[in-house]
Amino acid sequence: MSLSKSVDGSLPVEADSAPESAANADQLLVSRVQEGDVAAFDVLVRKYRERLYGIIYNLTSNREDAADLTQEAFIKAFSSINRFKGKSAFFTWLYRIGVNTALSHLKRNRFRRFFSLETIQEEGSHAQVLETLAAKHKSEKGALLSELQEKLNEAMQKLSPKHRTVVVLFEIEGLSHQEIADVVGCSVGTVRSRLHYAKQQLQADLKHFLD
Repeated sequence: MSLSKSVDGSLPVEADSAPESAANADQLLVSRVQEGDVAAFDVLVRKYRERLYGIIYNLTSNREDAADLTQEAFIKAFSSINRFKGKSAFFTWLYRIGVNTALSHLKRNRFRRFFSLETIQEEGSHAQVLETLAAKHKSEKGALLSELQEKLNEAMQKLSPKHRTVVVLFEIEGLSHQEIADVVGCSVGTVRSRLHYAKQQLQADLKHFLD
């Protein structure tokens, strides 16, 4: 059920078909920024703004907060760019800053976060739950999708921040287990465990609806 579209349903700025070349291009831009080329950082902002916003929005479910936190995350990234040594991909480093910024905000405000399905389009979605619904209720897909979003909102509220984070990064952003581990600062095994637990909880909460 991996989705890699942005909040408005558009494809990300940078496709994943050539991750190595993309990483190399990012590293060149980072090097320029570290040498004092501010314009190079603007290129990175344009490249990752939508995706970072999408992650933060799916963690906060508030557009204004997501916009502010995205800007805050980029400011933090720019301020600490000289500490980036290239040991991980730039986007991993940036996502870590964005996720930590969002989680700190949620902790301060004690928000109950909601899971958004705004990125899901009827075409191109591989969500297992949606496929099940589509097979059973093809003629009522639109109404069911709306109801499913509401049920998912309720189910996601019950997950802890750490479990909700891995779901967003894996299911919405399409990050690999290793990439998620790098972003949240844990082992791949922990990522797999959190995803497994989160999916079990979501399936249990949605069981009555699917039945």
